[in-house]
Amino acid sequence: MAHGNQSSVSEFLLQGFSQWPEHQYLFFGLFLCMYLITLTGNVLIFLSIIFESHLHTPMYFFLASLSFADVGLSSSIVLKVLHNLYTQQHTISYTGCLSQLYFFLTFGDMDSFLLSVMAYDRYMAICHPLHYTTAMSPRLCVLLVSVCWVIANMIALLHTLLIAKLSFCVGGKISHFFCDINPLLKIACSPTRLNELMVYYVGGPFVIVPFLCTLVSYICIASAILRMPSSGGGRRKAFSTCGSHLSVVCLFYITVYTVYLSPQSIFPTKDIVGSVAYTVVTPMLNPFLYSLRNQDVKAALRSLIKGKILACQTQ
Repeated sequence: MAHGNQSSVSEFLLQGFSQWPEHQYLFFGLFLCMYLITLTGNVLIFLSIIFESHLHTPMYFFLASLSFADVGLSSSIVLKVLHNLYTQQHTISYTGCLSQLYFFLTFGDMDSFLLSVMAYDRYMAICHPLHYTTAMSPRLCVLLVSVCWVIANMIALLHTLLIAKLSFCVGGKISHFFCDINPLLKIACSPTRLNELMVYYVGGPFVIVPFLCTLVSYICIASAILRMPSSGGGRRKAFSTCGSHLSVVCLFYITVYTVYLSPQSIFPTKDIVGSVAYTVVTPMLNPFLYSLRNQDVKAALRSLIKGKILACQTQ
């Protein structure tokens, strides 16, 4: 494009849901319900794990980290969506757009990394139970989560700074409901070759590698479970637990692949639906599929809620 069409835009127009003006309040109700469920479920899981000492194990430490990341991922997207749907003003400032992109990438990458770490934790617990306690030491658990946070922040910062160097066309109409990399690149007037290379050669591997690690871990887990004796219910319980975990992994990675790694579609609705799935639906389902089916977590939740009720009654 000619340089005359470039501008230092002060805000962008998010067109993701504006194409269905008659359903704005329906979308508002759906997103509000999903966000409240996400927030309630993940916060309860996080607090239960913190306050219940018997849940201070590697598996629940990673669950608490995942709950924190899920709240961050959902909040970075849904709060702005709710504001725009309620006010019917589908705009976001330039600074707000870059901030949203940074936090979305950080928490989104953390979700991917933590799913892989949790799969490795389950692999060690099921395939090497005698070495689990020594292998998954508290120091290693903290190190794994810390490394995940550092890498996620570095990737997010890299993409955000590269986007910040671009010039955008007058109007700034983004065909999405939040500020994501690909929709922003589509409205850039300056060359985006470097950004595209970073998406494929930096962002791509950090999605594919955790997925492959997770897949290999669950293949090994399935093989170990099949070697268990069928009596006693141990095999069924292990399959039930790992099956729920694997369903979260499949939902997350399939939708991410659909949005980012599949051939670009001329229909933006596909990307919108896929993005809703992994930014809103997956964080909402994680507490139910990972935690609320667990008897230890249920007991911790009951203890936490009863403790709060008794504390309120004695005041």
